[in-house]
This record gives sequence, structure tokens and C-alpha cells, in this order.
Amino acid sequence: MKQYIMALDQGTTSSRTIIYDKKGDIISVAQREFTQIFPREGWVEHDAMEIWASQMGTAQEALLKARLTYKNIAAIGITNQRETTVVWDRETGEPVYNAIVWQCRRTADYAAKLKPHEDMIRAKTGLLADPYFSGTKLAWILDNVPGVRERAKRGELLFGTIESWLIWKMTGGAVHVSDYSNACRTMLFDINTLKWDEELCDLLGIPMCMLPEPVECSAHYGDTISELFGGPIPITGSAGDQQAALFGETCFNEGDVKSTYGTGNFLLLNTGEKPVPSKNGLLTTIAWGLNGKVTYALEGSVFVCGAAVQWLRDQMKFFESAPESEEMAKMVDDAGGVYVVPAFVGLGAPYWDPEARGAMFGITRGTSREHIVRATLQSLAYQNEDLLTAMRADTGKEISVLKVDGGAALNNLLMQFQADVSDVNIVRYASIESTSLGAAYLAGLAVGYYDSLADIVASKEISRTFKPSLGEKARKEKLAGWHRAVKAAMAFHE
Repeated sequence: MKQYIMALDQGTTSSRTIIYDKKGDIISVAQREFTQIFPREGWVEHDAMEIWASQMGTAQEALLKARLTYKNIAAIGITNQRETTVVWDRETGEPVYNAIVWQCRRTADYAAKLKPHEDMIRAKTGLLADPYFSGTKLAWILDNVPGVRERAKRGELLFGTIESWLIWKMTGGAVHVSDYSNACRTMLFDINTLKWDEELCDLLGIPMCMLPEPVECSAHYGDTISELFGGPIPITGSAGDQQAALFGETCFNEGDVKSTYGTGNFLLLNTGEKPVPSKNGLLTTIAWGLNGKVTYALEGSVFVCGAAVQWLRDQMKFFESAPESEEMAKMVDDAGGVYVVPAFVGLGAPYWDPEARGAMFGITRGTSREHIVRATLQSLAYQNEDLLTAMRADTGKEISVLKVDGGAALNNLLMQFQADVSDVNIVRYASIESTSLGAAYLAGLAVGYYDSLADIVASKEISRTFKPSLGEKARKEKLAGWHRAVKAAMAFHE
């Protein structure tokens, strides 16, 4: 009987299931969007039960589409939106409140109170004291939902990020775990000892009995209950979306870098078996735990990437579909001196300015929609180059190759501009589905579906390589203009 891997890709706006064969080809895919809840300005929530229902719905749909049964699935791998926080009843499985999403900024006050402890937090977790991470979100639920703190202290409630929630539900409440790559995004987990940290939990008032067991990213966590798919399927892989993408891009060696052009943009650099502290606004994070070893990474996050193209499409009505942005941008030779800073929700790494807002500079009477579209696309590459510059500074090493994935990685104009402004070779694989593929690889390794990392590398096929073609003088001039624009955008709110 032919065997496949099922990857559950639980994202911020939709749940997807992809069934892969050994070559990494897609056999079947199903996707469902779910409700985005905005109770107040800057607050973002999801219904955890709707996430669960949408994820299982897509899993069953993907099996039906491919005419497969549970017997054809060698293992399940999970990748998920990170930092999103769920608290539920240990007995009933009922969430006590909506999931608080990674984008939610309601806990800014909590994060501000942690600033005096930031050096300790950074040393233990590799993270900044920021509302982005799960710890402050969990503290908010404990403080603001009536009766929850008392129930948590009595051991009645469990906390988890989305992979914990899904694994707990799929195993019928038998398994409460969090893989290292997700645990390290909570601001409660010591990435050096690989344990939940008592001092950090005390700081935020978190009862440690709520926390899941930390586990490697490729291991047998448990089996699905038979009611879901007609029989048990081993759950053997789990990683947060960006770490899964790093794995899916086969960035297995120290110094390997990938960039995911999604709604936001995330650049991760494999730093090997030791965490590298950042002095340039990056995060130090766990990439994955595998075969008793932990691999670390430096991460830079840009909050707005593909979302800037969506803004041009939905708010500005410049075109009807995102791929049209490339054709429109090609209608002009350059951006006409225009710079767009897409800081719609503040600036992420390396600036970390939550108050910054979007801005446009260099507009003249001759500026056209095409110039603005081209400048917006170029802003994505400029933001990426800021992260690459920070990574070079933190590691003291050159970066000559960047592997790319995500929807905007299909934009050839953008990829060529990225190669030009960053002076790197851009490698785009035939499949840009690296996030779910990474989860599938991790799951497959645990059950012997893949024999080794070399087995995975052999299955990858390069679609196209983009090489830099811009002179050094022109490159520096463009970057200088971008940095002036960012500085001006940040000055606007001061």
C-alpha cells in the first residue's frame, strides 16, 4: 500500500492540509479560511474550536480528494502560526477564552513592565520583551477572564500554542506537548536548558502546572483517536511555521539562510548548535530539535510583506490579483525615485518601532501608479536586506545565497531586485510550499519514511536562480535612499 505524509498547516487566516509523496510532490490539498475577530483596535482573536474544526475538516477533505484512508498515511506533521495563545479546560477541552493571536497588541502594557528585566529575558529566551510573544497573552487571560487564575492554580486548565492545542485534541486529551521551536516563542522557555523557566513564569504570574511538556520537533508524540480518520495515525512532527520553512528549504547547515515572503516576511539563519545573541535587533530562537541535538537560528521579522501588495489590490484598487503587480511594475523602468515604507503596523526587525506608520517619499507630478507599485515591491527587498545586514553583523560572516519561498517569491521582478540590492544569489525551489513540506519532512524522519537529511536534499529540485546584476555604486545609492525614507517615517510620530 502506497504511503504518504499528511502535513497540517494551521495558519493565521486559514487551515490547510497537504498530503505529500516521498519526492515532496503534492498529492492532495484542502484549505478553509476561518473567522478573524477584532474586538477592539489592535486586538486580534481566533475561535480555537473553529481552528480545530477547520483543520480537521481539511484533513478529511484532503484524504477524500485523494481517495486515501488512514492506512495510507505514514505520519502527520504539524506546522502552525506561532505565539497564538490558547487556554482550555483539562477535562472538557473547552477554551476559557478566544485564542489571542500573535498579531494582537493588547499586552503592550505587560511588555513595558518587563523592560527592566529585558537583559535577563534575552539571555534566557533570545527574545525581546514584546507583546508579540505568548507569555504576556497568557498572563492577560489569567488576569482578565473571571475565575481563570484560580482554576489554573488548581491544575484545571492547560496552556498551549496552536500545535499543542491540535495535538491534545487529536489524541483525545492524552498528550500535552509543545515542540522546542514553538515553546521558545512563549517568553517562558529557557533555550539554553530546554526547560520552562521558573523565574520567567513568576515574573508573569504563570502557574507552571499549565505548561506542556517540551519535546523535539521530530518524535512520536502519540496517535490520533480512531474517530477522526477511521483508525490511528502517528503524529510525529511539529514546528512553528518559520522554523518549518527553514527545514523545508533544507537549510540544514550552519550559515544557510531562507526568506519566506508571506503576509509578513521572515528571514532565518541557521547558526548551528549554539545560540548566537543578537546586537542588531534580531531574535535568537530554536530552529528545531532533532535526534537529541538542538539547532539554533537568528530570526528577523518584517510585519508587512505580501500584505503591502494586498493593500495595493484591496484598498488602492490598483489591480485585481496580486500576480498583476509584477506586470504593472514592469511598465516602468524603475520606481522613479519613489520609496514606500510599508510600516502599516509598526516596524519589526531591526528597527522595532511599534509606533511607526506607513509612508511614501519622493513623489513628483510624474509619479504614476506603476511607480508606486514598483516602489512597494522594492520595499519588500529593502526590508529583507536590512535583516541580512543585521545577520552579517551578528555572525561576522558573509551571506552569498538566499533560499526563498512564499507567494511573493514567485514574483521574478522582486526576486531579481532582491539579488541586486542584497548582492546574493537567490535560489527558488520548484515547490515554494516549504512550510508544510518542512513539517512533512520532520514527521517522515521520525517514522523512517525518510532515511536521512541527505535523502531529503536529494528530493529537492531548483526551479530558478537569480544572480546580482547591479553595480556597487547604484546598489549603495538605492539603499541610502531607503534608509533615509525609513528614518523619516520613524521621525513622523516622534
